[in-house]
Amino acid sequence: MTRRLHAQLLTRLVKVRQTKVTVSFSSYAFSDASTALGKRWKDRADTVIIGGGCVGVSLAYHLAKSGMKDVVLLEKTELTAGSTWHAAGLTTYYHPGINLKKVHYDSIKLYENLEAETGQAVGFHQPGSVRIASTPARVDEMKYQMTRTHWHVTSQYLIGPEKIQELFPLLNMDKVLAGLYTPGDGHIDPYSLTMALAAGARMYGAQIYNPAPVTALNPTTDGKWDVQTPQGTIRANRIVNAAGFWAREVGKMIGFEHPTIPVHHQYVVTGTVPEVKALKKELAVIRDLEGSYYLRQERDGLLFGPYEKMEKMVLQDSWVRDGVPPGFGKELFESDLDRIMEHVEMAMDMVPVLKKADILNIVSGPITYTPDLLPMVGPHQGLHNYWTAIGFGYGVIHAGGIGKFLSDWIRNGEPPYDLIECDPNRYGKWTDVPFMCAKARESYGFNNVVGYPKEERFAGRPTSRTSGVYELLKDKASMGFHAGWEQPHWIYKPGDDTAYKPSFRRTNWFGPVGRECRLVMEKVGVIDLTPFGKFIVKGRDSHKLLDRLFANTMPKVGQTNISHMLTPTGRVYAEVTITQVAPGEFLLITGSGSELHDLRWIGTEAALGQYDVSISNVTEDIGVLGIAGPNSRKVLQKLTDEDISDAGFKFLHYRSIRLADIPVQAIRISYTGELGWELYIDQKNMAAVYQAVMEAGKDEGIDNFGTYAMSSLRLEKGFRGWGAEMNCDTNPLEAGLDFFIKLNKPGDFIGKAALQEIKAKGLKRKLSYITLDTDNIDPEGNETVWHNGKVVGNTTSGAYSYSSQQSLAFAYLPLELCSVGQKVEVELLGRKYAAMVIQEPLVLTEPARTRLQRKHKGSNQI
Repeated sequence: MTRRLHAQLLTRLVKVRQTKVTVSFSSYAFSDASTALGKRWKDRADTVIIGGGCVGVSLAYHLAKSGMKDVVLLEKTELTAGSTWHAAGLTTYYHPGINLKKVHYDSIKLYENLEAETGQAVGFHQPGSVRIASTPARVDEMKYQMTRTHWHVTSQYLIGPEKIQELFPLLNMDKVLAGLYTPGDGHIDPYSLTMALAAGARMYGAQIYNPAPVTALNPTTDGKWDVQTPQGTIRANRIVNAAGFWAREVGKMIGFEHPTIPVHHQYVVTGTVPEVKALKKELAVIRDLEGSYYLRQERDGLLFGPYEKMEKMVLQDSWVRDGVPPGFGKELFESDLDRIMEHVEMAMDMVPVLKKADILNIVSGPITYTPDLLPMVGPHQGLHNYWTAIGFGYGVIHAGGIGKFLSDWIRNGEPPYDLIECDPNRYGKWTDVPFMCAKARESYGFNNVVGYPKEERFAGRPTSRTSGVYELLKDKASMGFHAGWEQPHWIYKPGDDTAYKPSFRRTNWFGPVGRECRLVMEKVGVIDLTPFGKFIVKGRDSHKLLDRLFANTMPKVGQTNISHMLTPTGRVYAEVTITQVAPGEFLLITGSGSELHDLRWIGTEAALGQYDVSISNVTEDIGVLGIAGPNSRKVLQKLTDEDISDAGFKFLHYRSIRLADIPVQAIRISYTGELGWELYIDQKNMAAVYQAVMEAGKDEGIDNFGTYAMSSLRLEKGFRGWGAEMNCDTNPLEAGLDFFIKLNKPGDFIGKAALQEIKAKGLKRKLSYITLDTDNIDPEGNETVWHNGKVVGNTTSGAYSYSSQQSLAFAYLPLELCSVGQKVEVELLGRKYAAMVIQEPLVLTEPARTRLQRKHKGSNQI
């Protein structure tokens, strides 16, 4: 079968050579409408955008339309050169990520009106799209995605075979179980889209120069940039790297090795198919997820593009090593039918008319991937006023929304909504070329695999980021990947099923995690917390800087508190644990996923305010062990002469001590809510301290525990988590963080005025604490909350409470539904489960229990 089909295709194929081409079907014929540099050169600009693909041009359009003066875009050859011109142009509201749905929505809404606004046709087709499920696991995935969409503005429907066939009557329905249907999806001509955006940008005052390659980038002492080109130099307030697969080369000009790599992506274009021509309306776009390809109508024929498996896909890794060949811009690679033949056969089986279709072209061009397939969007840590909009594997659907997102951020000084998953600072020096190549290959090959919660992908691991106890734990635990680090999710014991078994329901780790929760509640457990981001801020103005950045008061020497950085509009930018370890010297601890995200914010404010401080990132130098449980004090006391009694070492206090004669910085705190300490240790001593603690704790029942247990325990105690209960989409008052927000402190912290205004106006929603009556499934977060048949809110995080034997979640609800006892429903896998608002916390923290015991004891004595 394969050989016969292969031979038939080869006889019908018009070969595509690696030369400069104009693709021979309507959507991709082009004639460059942009002009040469027959205009006055601007030597100063507010923003210089480097790269004239659809993303860069969209940013120029949005900035100019918003009223920004002196916007300049520099394109080295022609607009759309690179990946834009040959893209298949798919547009969809769908994205599994919560916030990227907003990007897609903004893109499509812009494209719907762009032709009327600019007078330039964009070739936008909106027949809708259907993601096809042909396995039970895929149906579950669609149900999972439905509950993550109901509380968003986009319409999305889970439909059956009959409706699917109505939308795509040429489909072989033998294997089709269900579909995820999104009205308004479709495809757009990428060239026409870019030209319309360029016309709009010019109409609103932006300048577009081409050919104008950037030859050098030089930062100035006042935070600006000199952008050098053969035509002259522009002094810019900021620069935005939107250079597509040239982005890595632009980054190298200023010392960055951006983790972007071109991959070969192929799609097939057929000639006229009689059955398609005879249709009365355009076919919906389909995505056959098991076949790993997309397929849409192209005039009277079809266009379909597969994503090959890891072992077959091709990286253009020579460009990483040697740079993009000079002159490459609107060229294609040699096509390779063998590589995609498996998917061609599956497409022919699903859409039988393809078997007789003549193939006009196999387009094989470069698209840019990052290790995790998400773009890198926003200001970059390390150099002021350097921004990126790079790494777009799906640039056409992202272009409109990302242009708006970045424009709003640049103008207002904060992101319009949370999009940390696309923060360029999620990568660091650990993201080396071998890792990047391994992950890009994996991400491309896994493009259409089932997306489970708590998913792990294993290519390229471990990185150079391993803690001092990694070698001791790697064979005892299911490891999770956190900002390059390996961290135990759950711990193996004899008899456990240790396989990686992701699921939408409770799976093999459910029992072991309960065992770990009991360990911490009843005995003593140890967890590797090394992935925390760790900074030292010190100097004459350290207190002054932190007082400006954080809404809480600064802790006294030897004390610790939880503090929050807010945006100017009063939203939660970060949650940080702050300890003053010596006069004017502060240790800041943040989550693993926000290390450079937070460091950039702190560094920017320090530079703008000209504070006399030094800021050091010590994340990789210091290992962290958490020890928690009622026996934790007994264990540590065996290893030190220091008094660590309740009176001698109080909650939220810091001490520099020696454990087993090794220097350790200890903070009495635990994110499990139980009696506990965090031990900050030089990485080279971490294994020795760990082994000493484990030896000392043998009689106390000590053992390891992982992050899954920690998450369950923190939810039982009502602890909020940054990135879930609080982020740039929420303010601290609605998140219930009032205790940490000192509106009456003398310092004028960032966001204070906005927060005072929010408080005066009153809240519209509030974070609520709910229990759920479930069966073999638990909430994860971002599920839809219903009341009386209407969507009223969403969960933020969830887990199973092993202490109370029930599911537990946080959820944002309107004020009228926040009262204790209020009944609502939470949608999980297509079913609505009864839920109720309860008083938090479900389980008191150890300090709270201790205070109650003292109070009760005092009452009895009276």
